[in-house]
Amino acid sequence: MADIPSHHYIYGTCTDFVSGEEIVDTDDERYRQKIGRFLVEEKGYAKEELEPRLTIETLFASQFVVSKIEYAVRIDGRRVMVVRYGPGSLVTRERPAIAAARVLDPGQRIPLAVVTNGEDAEVVDTMTGKVLYEGLSNIPCREDLAAMCAFFDFSPYPGERRERELRILNAFDVQVCCVGGPCALPDAPKG
Repeated sequence: MADIPSHHYIYGTCTDFVSGEEIVDTDDERYRQKIGRFLVEEKGYAKEELEPRLTIETLFASQFVVSKIEYAVRIDGRRVMVVRYGPGSLVTRERPAIAAARVLDPGQRIPLAVVTNGEDAEVVDTMTGKVLYEGLSNIPCREDLAAMCAFFDFSPYPGERRERELRILNAFDVQVCCVGGPCALPDAPKG
């Protein structure tokens, strides 16, 4: 175990199920791995259709924030769904997940956002902000999501509204550590 002052318990390293990379093993990372395995083994996505550990960087009011997206799901080369993980309540995670899906790709809006705590999930329409499905079992399988693509609106989010979404990400995703400093792990691979 690493001797790094943190409130995160570090178990060592693990191999990422989707990418095969060696990453830091924490309780949160174990949930992320469970989600990736679920998407592949239960929902039928190919590992190559999942893009793990994407980020969006924002800077507003001198506050630099790196927002994480656990997975972006691609079908036929186009991102159609993002998955964001966070422990605790799902309802507090809906709005930043919608914002992330609206701005991750400058050339298109990603139609669906999944918020999950690893035990439960909500699938949200990023056009309307409405929760479409609840529960891990109701995350669309690969076949259903591919069929849904014919009905999705992928039009880019308008420029003047993009900044508002970036501000929302910045405000919701700022990390203030309970020990008074950043939660970064020095010289550790990002997990």
